[in-house]
Amino acid sequence: MNALTETQHAILALIGDRIAVEGMPPSQTEIARAMGFSGVRAAQYHLEALEQAGVIERLPGKARGLRLTPTGLALLGGDDDDRAVAESAAARSRRDEDALLLPVLGRVAAGAPIGADPNVDEHVLLDRNIFFPAPDYMLKVQGDSMRDEGIFDGDLIGVHRTPEARSGEIVVARIDDEITVKLLKIGKDRIRLLPRNPDYHPIEVMPDQDFAIEGLYCGLVRRGR
Repeated sequence: MNALTETQHAILALIGDRIAVEGMPPSQTEIARAMGFSGVRAAQYHLEALEQAGVIERLPGKARGLRLTPTGLALLGGDDDDRAVAESAAARSRRDEDALLLPVLGRVAAGAPIGADPNVDEHVLLDRNIFFPAPDYMLKVQGDSMRDEGIFDGDLIGVHRTPEARSGEIVVARIDDEITVKLLKIGKDRIRLLPRNPDYHPIEVMPDQDFAIEGLYCGLVRRGR
């Protein structure tokens, strides 16, 4: 193991304390703030050194993707109770690798298009394995025009952010600053957004409308049912 500097020892201790007390490691921004760094780049440098020393592991793509290795736990020491808490939290961190913390962004219409609320109402912690592809955010469905696809009023749908989609895919689309979830049909001379409920009419995108694909539907969760 490479020798750690005093600063790196302090960062390792900070990570261990936060995991033991709060059950999750600090973010890079929180590490930079706690250590008095002027920016996160210094925190990143020391985290790289800690990883090379084998005392932490970094999980790509996760905001708090840090966990202590057995070597790191041993280096921190502490009494048996502290070690047990830290080891339990580390094990929980390993189990939570598949967890996604996703923002819930307003509501999306599964009937007529409805204005999108840009504010983040809440966050939800979900298992990434129930979605494909991995979602970037959740939207709350309003209406029942997609009921034959199993999408009902009040469901939270996962949305994979992308500007591209193929005909036949379920998309979240923007039409003149309104958003809706529908089945995309691309013809030779027109684009239609199809409901999956015979009580609703298709939406035909007109040439003068501002139209864009916001993302792909990639699964849902249903709460309180």
